[in-house]
Amino acid sequence: MATTSAAPLPELPDLTGRNALVTGASDGVGREIARALAAAGAHVILPVRNRDKGRRAIDDIRRTAPDASLQLRDLDLARLDSVTALARELNDERTPIHLYLANAGVVMLGDSERHVTADGFELHFQTNFLGHFALTVGLLPLLQASRARTVMQTSLGAAVCRIHWHDLQLERRYGALRAYGRSKLALALVGTELARRSAADGWGITVAQAHPGIAPGSAIASDLRRRLPQGFVHAAATNFGNPLTQAAQPALQALTVDATDATDATDAADAAHGHFFAPSGLLQMVGAARRRHPFRRVVNADDATRMWTVAEELLRTGAPRGTSGLASSP
Repeated sequence: MATTSAAPLPELPDLTGRNALVTGASDGVGREIARALAAAGAHVILPVRNRDKGRRAIDDIRRTAPDASLQLRDLDLARLDSVTALARELNDERTPIHLYLANAGVVMLGDSERHVTADGFELHFQTNFLGHFALTVGLLPLLQASRARTVMQTSLGAAVCRIHWHDLQLERRYGALRAYGRSKLALALVGTELARRSAADGWGITVAQAHPGIAPGSAIASDLRRRLPQGFVHAAATNFGNPLTQAAQPALQALTVDATDATDATDAADAAHGHFFAPSGLLQMVGAARRRHPFRRVVNADDATRMWTVAEELLRTGAPRGTSGLASSP
């Protein structure tokens, strides 16, 4: 349930001449982020799993940003061959990427079954985390060449979940919300490690993190929405949490706030690597976006390095068979 908001588009810097790649931009918060970037002059690449849905998103964006420069690409994060194909295409074309947002996500609330992708990974784990990791690594040459601003869109779930290293894919104790939260924490951790590697090795990639708070108007948790009375769903989307345009604000700030906007030298260094943007209200659930302290688990350096290493090994070896994930010593 994602509709065009009547709220005005946010004021962003002039992004003319910039290319932005936003995953999950065919609906919900991602669509509003793409809309705002395009209205500010950016050429926005929308990698989508469903081309028809992507075309409808483009039509919707152009109703409020008629001059928007938008391009569909094919991407199914639940298929690593699709991720590899997109990265290869963009590299072969030498497409500059100045702004990159890993935003797409799935949460199977209302479905108690543990789903596994064609690659053998738990669905949340691959779609929300491993697919994005593979795409990010595949795009590194382009991100480095453009000195890109890269943002990982995490979730409030990352604040309350823990990584269970011996059961990464929840084979022992599955729950959709738990799987979602862990996958978003894993994504945030590799964002932290990407920032460290970029700073240490001079990659020139600026990394930030964001989350939208509570956004009932998004299209997430579609199974649960279908089971609830539509009047209730509409009321929740209208009266509770952040409207989509406001939920888009943390990621938009993370993508466009420059390090020179920081208030002092310490903040400036932080802005280059590791700024965290979230709603300003109670428990970061609602409210206008602002810079906030990142979740403690997100900035655990040891976990960040370990998660990157685990992800690399999983991409190299494939999904473990008959185990509870990749068991490695602490």
